[in-house]
Amino acid sequence: MCGIFGYVGKDRDVAGLVLDGLKRLEYRGYDSWGVAVVTDEGINLTKQVGKIGDAQVNMPDSFLGFGHTRWATHGGVTDYNAHPHLDCTGRIAVIHNGIIENFSELRNKLLSQGHKLRSETDTEVVAHLLEEETKGLGSDPAGFADALRRVFMQLEGMNAVMALDSSSGVMVAAKNGSPLVLGYGEDGYYISSDASALLPHTRKVAFIADGQMLLITREGVSARDIQTGDPASLEVSQLEWSLEQAELGDYPHYLIKEIHEQPSILRSIAMTQGENATTLAEMMRASYGTFFIGCGTAANAALTGQYLFSRIARFHVNFAVGSEFGYLEHFLTPQSLVIALSQSGETIDVIEPLIKAKKEKGVQVAALVNVLGSTLYRMADFSVLLGAGPEKCVLATKSYTAKLAVLLMTAYALDGRLDEGKELVLRAADGVEELLRDGIRDKVEALAERIYDREHIFLIGRGLSYSSALEAALKIKEVTYIHAEGFAGGELKHGVIALIEQGTPCIVFAPSDETQAAILSGAQELKARGGFIIGISPKCSDVFDYWIPVADVGDASPIVNAVPAQLLAYCLSIKRGTDPDKPRNLAKSVTVK
Repeated sequence: MCGIFGYVGKDRDVAGLVLDGLKRLEYRGYDSWGVAVVTDEGINLTKQVGKIGDAQVNMPDSFLGFGHTRWATHGGVTDYNAHPHLDCTGRIAVIHNGIIENFSELRNKLLSQGHKLRSETDTEVVAHLLEEETKGLGSDPAGFADALRRVFMQLEGMNAVMALDSSSGVMVAAKNGSPLVLGYGEDGYYISSDASALLPHTRKVAFIADGQMLLITREGVSARDIQTGDPASLEVSQLEWSLEQAELGDYPHYLIKEIHEQPSILRSIAMTQGENATTLAEMMRASYGTFFIGCGTAANAALTGQYLFSRIARFHVNFAVGSEFGYLEHFLTPQSLVIALSQSGETIDVIEPLIKAKKEKGVQVAALVNVLGSTLYRMADFSVLLGAGPEKCVLATKSYTAKLAVLLMTAYALDGRLDEGKELVLRAADGVEELLRDGIRDKVEALAERIYDREHIFLIGRGLSYSSALEAALKIKEVTYIHAEGFAGGELKHGVIALIEQGTPCIVFAPSDETQAAILSGAQELKARGGFIIGISPKCSDVFDYWIPVADVGDASPIVNAVPAQLLAYCLSIKRGTDPDKPRNLAKSVTVK
């Protein structure tokens, strides 16, 4: 979940370059940050607790350096626990993304050998293990790379590790699970946790595979297999994202920018994803058991897909939260198809059970993913790139509606009506665009003004709108810290209605489908107990105390209905003074368990 950025190349202000890279990666973790560069005197290091903000660094020019922005796992948020970490001699600096599961055992061994460890982190053991492996080594770059290879094989868990050696003037990296991307620039080599941070410097990249390590010098890059030490190849790709897509432009925050990008993304999907939807539908038709998995927002999209395939194509799909899928794999067979949804393609709670399912059960895997070259993209038998562009806000918005659009088109393709699915996505794009005009935005802002100080918000939906209620609740709680819960409308009298008090905001999703009468009846019951009823619906109802009108787009209603909740979450965040792009305790990509 942490952010890593490094550079090897020409003499320059490497510290400033690295810090700028970390600012672009800060959505991966913002508990603390640090930068290290190699100089004639050794390793020059600075690190600090808290968000980077407008921080500057004043460090000597260098040709080699890296930095890290942290999401804390082992150890509290302190200066000592911030990365990079040094060995006892100060020769070696290390940064890390992941969890070293056997770090206590390794730490105790190092302490018994006389090492002085200053932090509570699992990462610091790597620096001291490297110190042990490089005793008497001298300034041999290949020897330092081999030392990291031996150290990395001692680590249990899924990790990405980078190390600087001030003696030989090289950077080495190794990975198993956590992402690393190498960038080929005209002035040197860049390495990052996320390809989007490389856009100001290059679009020529190589996604480092699990079990690979790199030795990076001013003269070039070499890759090796970690287990065997044999040379390994790097597959070079060209990024299609533009730098403008990753920048704020005229918007105050990434959240509102990415909300506004949705109409154009939906139209692009309708125009370009027909072939992928058809292929995915054919894979589903040929399978014996199809499973949708995802985590967080991706799980809500997968749950929506279960309803879409039932109502559109009369096709049964099994749904599971990614972190629970490993406990439901017993009945998988080589004829099973698992379709995994993930924005980053690096979500550990999706990747880990998929690795097991492929290895032990021989299942076929398809992926809906937004990042070219990500772990999920590379491990899947068939991958659909969402084409939503870089999503920098921690909250998922445009990647969610992009997944819904691809699933909708695939369901129609499975039923032989792909053109209808395309047309429906285009109608949804128009409906989203209408919501983003000033009139509706004003209504949402006025609603936020009325409810921003409430302790609880409850949301209900039925059928397709059940997952909409779950996703809306997730958006609100993520960024406002208000307790928000989504429920199936039919569950009210099974316990939920006991939570309603006078004035409790209750958001009701009431599309013009077979669920409308029942959901409005439930809304009336909430109102009778004092609930303040907020309707998201194509039509106003007498039961609504506040109405946010949305377009009537039939089976595409979850796409359109997602947007008022996204806007409300943003407006509530602004009103409550929270950071809409970097909510507390969260990171964009969950790469550790």
